[in-house]
Amino acid sequence: MTEGPDYTPAYVADLAQEHGLDIIPASVEFNEAGLDYLVAFATAKDGKAWVLRIPRRPDAAVKTADEARILKLVKGRLSVSVPDWRIRSRTLVAYPALPGYPGLTVEDGEAAWHFDRESTAYCRSLGRLIAQLHRIDAEAAQAARIPTLTPAEVREEWRTNLAKVSAEFSIAGRLLDRWNAWLDEDSYWPDFTVFTHGELYPAHLLLDDDAEIRSVLDWTTAKVGDPAVDFMFHHSMSTPEAFELTVRTYLDEGGRIPGRLAEQCAEIMAAGPIGYGAYALATGDPDHWAAAAAQLDPDE
Repeated sequence: MTEGPDYTPAYVADLAQEHGLDIIPASVEFNEAGLDYLVAFATAKDGKAWVLRIPRRPDAAVKTADEARILKLVKGRLSVSVPDWRIRSRTLVAYPALPGYPGLTVEDGEAAWHFDRESTAYCRSLGRLIAQLHRIDAEAAQAARIPTLTPAEVREEWRTNLAKVSAEFSIAGRLLDRWNAWLDEDSYWPDFTVFTHGELYPAHLLLDDDAEIRSVLDWTTAKVGDPAVDFMFHHSMSTPEAFELTVRTYLDEGGRIPGRLAEQCAEIMAAGPIGYGAYALATGDPDHWAAAAAQLDPDE
């Protein structure tokens, strides 16, 4: 494992024991795909399944307080399950395993899909979920100290991050031209904001055997912002017909879409290196720095 010799099943079992949770070391399985947390799945000695998240860095540990407020806000407002944290400290977050299985896992560095991305049941389930998310009151989110952006602030956040990244990294001219044109074009940007999860891609969605979404994980990016962010992964990973079905379901459930939703989804996905560059700057991790540099200037 990339995290070093300390992160073994025995280490995780000892860490859990320090927090009053008795797990079976031989049951521990790791998922190392997350940037902020090492995730372990384990069975307790009473037979119950648990999920354990171990912060990779001190700044990730600090963010758990923010995520706890988000989980408190969304609990009971969605038809899906969300993590019910029973343990939260600077070294460990743990909660009972949620229903469903991940739609996507990373195996030997490759994406492994576990469902049909064009499934009618999945597309409709996603549309309903996004509608429920976007109905959560923005004022309640702000009162819970969850980041709450105006439409102008959404756009300005992208400009600010691009400026920060440009000051530290070389950026390919064709990418810089595209991103500046996107930021300068008013028609891409919505005139309203909504409560969003921010990373609704299938690794964070647990599905049942019919491809219906049962649970949603990893709420670290949730905030009041651009509605397109909750559609962007589906737009990039599915057919136009599947995307349209999700949007129709969302509208049927009372959702409101900006004028250029599909185009905005594509532009946000294309601007992913900006976000990763900002993340590399925030963490100072040399591996993330090198990976961000390669994304920002792939022609080098």
